[in-house]
Amino acid sequence: MSKKQKRFALIAGVFVVAAVGISLVLTALSNSITYFYTPSELADAPLSSRPIRLGGLVMEGSLDTSQDSANQKQMVSFVITDGGATTKVAYTGILPDLFREGQGVIVQGRLGADGVLAADTVLAKHDENYMPKEVADALKEQGHWQDDTAKPGY
Repeated sequence: MSKKQKRFALIAGVFVVAAVGISLVLTALSNSITYFYTPSELADAPLSSRPIRLGGLVMEGSLDTSQDSANQKQMVSFVITDGGATTKVAYTGILPDLFREGQGVIVQGRLGADGVLAADTVLAKHDENYMPKEVADALKEQGHWQDDTAKPGY
């Protein structure tokens, strides 16, 4: 092998090792990505078994709680809206203290074939002046931005 061929083989080997490393990293990261949707975007999105985050406002009058007597856990269902579409959410557990109807919320879970999001995490906005940036942007797009004091998150 000439010097030129050895150099080419070394560069090709480094390139192959780097390509394999990058593909492994991207594969690992793609499994941990959680996409954020509003109810309107979720209605247009293809059904997926991947975990998603859904943000919007809890619809007034949609909160329904029941007690699972076998597991002693609270079962909750509510509807999230962005003014254009709605998505029903089912959650088993204790809701955050700041959770209430008409307030901004982000839930994380998996969308079932029936269109109900089975949530494993519920996050309520933390004070009167905060709303997640994505939710604020979606509400502005839908023309439902009403609260002039709310500041989008950063």
